[in-house]
Amino acid sequence: MSAVHSVTASAPGKTNLFFAVGPLQPDGFHDVASIYLALDLREEVTVSPAADWSVSVSGNVSVEQLAAVPTGPENLVVKAAKRVAELAGCDAQPVAFAIDKHVPVAGGMGGGSADAAAALVAVDSLWCTGVAARLVETVDLGADVPFAVTGGIAIGLGRGEQLTQITDVPQLNLVLVTSDEGLSTPAVYKRLDELRAARGIDPADAPEAQVDEEFILALKAGDSAKIASLLKNDLQEAALDLRPDLQLTIDAGVAAGALTGFVSGSGPTVAFLVADANAAEEIAQKLHARGHNAIATAGPAAGAFIREEI
Repeated sequence: MSAVHSVTASAPGKTNLFFAVGPLQPDGFHDVASIYLALDLREEVTVSPAADWSVSVSGNVSVEQLAAVPTGPENLVVKAAKRVAELAGCDAQPVAFAIDKHVPVAGGMGGGSADAAAALVAVDSLWCTGVAARLVETVDLGADVPFAVTGGIAIGLGRGEQLTQITDVPQLNLVLVTSDEGLSTPAVYKRLDELRAARGIDPADAPEAQVDEEFILALKAGDSAKIASLLKNDLQEAALDLRPDLQLTIDAGVAAGALTGFVSGSGPTVAFLVADANAAEEIAQKLHARGHNAIATAGPAAGAFIREEI
């Protein structure tokens, strides 16, 4: 163990520019084919040695969202620390976690996974365990955690943990509209299966999830208009069924000048692809004037890294 008193790590939130959901598996999960985009909207986690495990939460999200973050052992940061100890073959010593949240809670943007990724990196450094190269072996913490560790832009297969980075992708600019009323990811998947069944498709026999190669070419070319035309999220139908008001948000963003709008992951955050950084600021201001909590952001962003050691 280290003599360092505290370590602060940063990890990115994400959106899924492409998200295909395959058949329902016997274990109740689905294989997916996704294109993850790490965003420069980041979580920070500070870890310090302590007599007992503890989690405190602050940040610039709403009071309601902060209140929804668990502060007990069920928080992913605690599980992440214990996973580091497991990887290193050492005992897990109690840690105090201070989470600084900037990614919407239960918003389909991987905020909890970003917390876990930042905790993995920070605890590995605090304890000097030397397992940084193995921190992607953490899909058991959540399907989005390995990507939050690596960042960038990547194809995710399986449960999302089989990652292949896509290199040389120009910056993409987005506007996010968040919601204080979260959506349960399991509930959205369940509703997708129900909607498929209502159309006569056995959820267990749904088509296999595949990534569109044309989409990857559009990303590498930086062709925002083409990207907008190929965006896909199989969970959007279910999210809109559970939260019809999100369609009004999508319509408002497109009317404000976005190239397209879509539900981010399982929602309820709505993301808009826009032409450039100036457009992102202008559209965010227009949506803010209409009462929306709108944030201009961009990606691909770096994965989890150490920001400070004291």
